[in-house]
Amino acid sequence: MAVDSIFKYLLIFNIIAEVVANDADLLQDICVADSTSGVKVNGFACKDSANVTADDFFFGGLANPGVINNSVGSIVTGANVEKIPGLNTLGVSLSRIDYAPGGLNPPHIHPRATEMVFVLEGQLDVGFITTANKLFSKTIKKGDIFVFPKALVHFQKNNGDTAASVIAAFNSQLPGTQSIAATLFTATPAVPDNVLTKAFQVGTKEIDKIKSKLAPKKS
Repeated sequence: MAVDSIFKYLLIFNIIAEVVANDADLLQDICVADSTSGVKVNGFACKDSANVTADDFFFGGLANPGVINNSVGSIVTGANVEKIPGLNTLGVSLSRIDYAPGGLNPPHIHPRATEMVFVLEGQLDVGFITTANKLFSKTIKKGDIFVFPKALVHFQKNNGDTAASVIAAFNSQLPGTQSIAATLFTATPAVPDNVLTKAFQVGTKEIDKIKSKLAPKKS
C-alpha cells in the first residue's frame, strides 16, 4: 500500500476517533479549572500553575449520605469538575446517590457520559431503555455493579424498606443530567402546552397538574 494511502487511512481513523471520543484528551500534566476566568473554551481555562494546590484535587463530600428532602426520595452529590477543579481535562468524575426507602432517581440521561454504579448499601431496581424502546432491568444489591450506556434513559428505584446508596462513575468531567420529567415540565421558557398535550395524549388540566407538582417549592 502506498505511503500516501496509508496516511489517508490514518487521517480518516484519527477523525473518526475524535468524533466518537468523550472528553478531549489532556495536552499537559494538569489543567486545574479556573472558574473565575472569562475565557470560553470546551471545558474550563487552566489556573496559573503557581496557584495550584493539593486541595484542587481533593473533595470529601462523598463520605456521608446526602440529606434527602424532596418528593422523589433521592439525592445526588456530585464530585465533578465543579467540585474538584483538578478534574479539568481528565475525563472522569463520580457521584454519590442516596435513596430513602421507596426513593427514586427519576428517568434521566447523561448526554456526555456512560455511567457505572457500585452499590454501597441496600438494594435497587435499575434499568435503561434503548433507542429501540427495549428495557434492560435488574435488581442489584450491595457490592454489585451496573452500567448505563451513554445518553440512554435510565433510572434507579429503592423498593426496599431500608436506605440505599451507590457510588456512580462517569467517563466525563461534567456528564450533565437531564431529568425527563423536569426537562419537559419545568423548562424556562415553558414547553408549549399544545406540545405536551399532544405528546402525552392528555388534556391541559393534566399538564398543569404535573407542572404544579414539579414546580420548585417556595421557601
